[in-house]
Amino acid sequence: MITHGSSIKIFACNSNRKLAEDIAEAVGIPLGKAEIGRFSDGEIAVNIFETVRGSDVFVVQSTCAPVNDNLMELLIIIDAFKRASAGRITAVIPYFGYARQDRKAKARDPITAKMVADLITTAGADRVLTMDLHATQIQGFFTTPVDHLVGQPILVRHFKQRGFSEDDDVVVVAPDLGSVTRARDFASRMDIPLAIIDKRRPKANVAEVMNIIGDVRGKTVIMLDDLIDTAGTLTNGAKALVERGGAKEVYAAATHAVLSGPAIERIEASPIKELVITNTIPLPEEKALQKIRVLNVAPIFAEAIDRIYEDMPVSTLFE
Repeated sequence: MITHGSSIKIFACNSNRKLAEDIAEAVGIPLGKAEIGRFSDGEIAVNIFETVRGSDVFVVQSTCAPVNDNLMELLIIIDAFKRASAGRITAVIPYFGYARQDRKAKARDPITAKMVADLITTAGADRVLTMDLHATQIQGFFTTPVDHLVGQPILVRHFKQRGFSEDDDVVVVAPDLGSVTRARDFASRMDIPLAIIDKRRPKANVAEVMNIIGDVRGKTVIMLDDLIDTAGTLTNGAKALVERGGAKEVYAAATHAVLSGPAIERIEASPIKELVITNTIPLPEEKALQKIRVLNVAPIFAEAIDRIYEDMPVSTLFE
């Protein structure tokens, strides 16, 4: 909890206001008074109703769908805080959009994640606080400090409370080769084995499962990824684990639930028994399936904000 007298303020944009309210409550201060609306032509209008001069300002905004609107809200309010003489501005971005465009996969591709990092810095952010970047090297795209939180401890705690780590018949599964490092760390924390799905993706948003590396027959499996978009990789993997691998039950877990396009229909029709996600991206009521469980990341963001404000290390939150 904040105890000393220096000024700290937490503000919310429109993408994830409930999470911002939860973070402010956990820190022990009221949410800052600001309003982000639209002019009649669609331009974003920002109004800040309290002084921020010299304050340590934290602005919470996930750049989820509508991605471009939410990104512009963040950039404009950061600029407003900068011009209002805020002492330090931290962009709290629970979910960082455009993170999958982090490299040139083919000729003439943009590296949009780098461009977004430049925009946030140019707007006036002094540092960034985020969680589970799709590609960790994005931290290096910023010229300002980036505190990169991990969602795994929250997910691990959930499954341990369910007794999964005490069961020899539980296996963590990486849904593709890119998720192996993340899944291996999760398996180590849970003290259970690891398996891998080797897949080939013929085109964007289409995943084809090729092979299962590891023993899942008769086991309860936990598929782990950092984000779920159209859920093709997840649901095809779950189907393969049951039909080809002989898995007994399939659970899934991810930090960021993008859930675009046919994701909800695919998850509902899949053999996944429970999907565990966090609230870095708000889950609309129409997507709140009975099999989806949402965990709250507000306490870890509140602790990180407290530590940044007090100039204490944030690395201990990775434990």
